[in-house]
Amino acid sequence: MRPLQPLAARARRLFTLGALALFSLAPIAGFAQSITVASTTSTEQSGLFGHLLPRFTEASGIEVRVVALGTGQALDIGRRGDADAVFVHDQAAEEKFVAEGFGVKRHPVMYNDFVLIGPQSDPAGARGQDIIEGLRRIASAGAAFVSRGDKSGTHAAELRYWKAAGLDAGKGAGYRECGCGMGPALNMAASTDAYVLADRGTWLSFRNRAGLTVLVEGDQRLFNQYGVIVVNPARHPHVQAKAAQAFVDWIVSPAGQAAIAGYRIGGEQLFFPNAAH
Repeated sequence: MRPLQPLAARARRLFTLGALALFSLAPIAGFAQSITVASTTSTEQSGLFGHLLPRFTEASGIEVRVVALGTGQALDIGRRGDADAVFVHDQAAEEKFVAEGFGVKRHPVMYNDFVLIGPQSDPAGARGQDIIEGLRRIASAGAAFVSRGDKSGTHAAELRYWKAAGLDAGKGAGYRECGCGMGPALNMAASTDAYVLADRGTWLSFRNRAGLTVLVEGDQRLFNQYGVIVVNPARHPHVQAKAAQAFVDWIVSPAGQAAIAGYRIGGEQLFFPNAAH
């Protein structure tokens, strides 16, 4: 199944432009030769950074160290000035981060979607294209559900869906929080035949699926946007702002966007670039 693609045509055009472009970054004289990016577990565990970062380093001479945590924790690292940029997926939290003066500017980068994963037997009858109805059925059945519970972008989205279902105060007898990343949450769901909300990128790269499958997809509410922000050097003068901005500029350039579009697992595209130009 392909993820939501309201901007897929634009993504294809960007891929073509990027493939044809001769864009490159010469090694940047005077810049720090390494930066730290606080990001989500989905960009790391999906393998996206392993695909992108060598290309950026080759173009710029700048090495990137990734600290992969939930989005909330990644933004907290940025607030403390312990990262030079953040690359996350909770737009409301990102906009607040910038509004509070911790980030310079938010740049949209790419999207994919969330999917509801569960046992192939689907004991709660959650299968379909309506995430809200799916969660209601899981709660009504008291079925096992693993929540990341880690203030990540995926956890924030999950809580929005429970609230929309009118179940934010009571999610069913089988609801459990693991306080963990996406990969461990999927492992827990696989070992207990539980339901779990996941980003599609991590799901496609996940190999320990046991009896799990995608049960709910295609709901427009499952759209999952990623953004990148340089940490504000006015707050933290030690931040490598110029090198971090070079990273941002490359990620949203035709070359960076083409690299994102070109990352596939089993022939399936994980992320769809949609940077504004």
